[in-house]
Amino acid sequence: MSLKNNKYSLAIHTSSSDLGFAISDFEEDTRFQKWDLGRDLSIYLHQYLREFIQPQSWQDVAFIAVAKGPGGFTGTRMGVVTARTLAQQLNIPLFGISSLAAVAWDTAKKTAEIRDKPTTIAVQMRARREQLFGAIYEIERRTGILPVLRERAQTTNLSLKELLPETLTIAEDWEKTVSNWHTSVEAIEAEGGLGGTVLSLLELAYKDWEEGKRSSWSEVVPFYGQHPVERS
Repeated sequence: MSLKNNKYSLAIHTSSSDLGFAISDFEEDTRFQKWDLGRDLSIYLHQYLREFIQPQSWQDVAFIAVAKGPGGFTGTRMGVVTARTLAQQLNIPLFGISSLAAVAWDTAKKTAEIRDKPTTIAVQMRARREQLFGAIYEIERRTGILPVLRERAQTTNLSLKELLPETLTIAEDWEKTVSNWHTSVEAIEAEGGLGGTVLSLLELAYKDWEEGKRSSWSEVVPFYGQHPVERS
């Protein structure tokens, strides 16, 4: 199911220190950008978003995708709140996509030419208090091509299946999970710069859109995994 009537989709990634936006009509017009803002992300988020969306208007947006975490507590919260508010006001679907899923998809696209059979990818990200976030996905080829990058067909005829949703754990338990998995696993670590995966975030949301899924703004909540402040 493609976007119609000159509509666009928008992605917002604020789960790391860099801010990422992507917009596409999934036909001919796609653009994305990221800014390394650090703690200033909260200051410039709305200003940069207003500037980025031009020359399109909010009425041109058919759905929004947002990184729901895991990641930085404040950035993730701001991104999800912004996306929820926009989706509610515009009365359009909102897709909350795992930051780890976007990393897995980004990795899969970059090595698509060697993926002639299903591949299992385990993504891990450092968390607070000597813990980590982890999730496991399966990458496989599928029929059909995401139109956002028609000229790179070999990188877009892939699908992503969640085998183990994002979870908070300790390194020792995560290593056991990965090493005892029933198939061979490609382990990758998500380290900063996650705003650069914003286009992958948008593509994953578009896959859901293609399948006819429509997620309400009220269904999308941040995934923190842990409280940002240690409690005694």
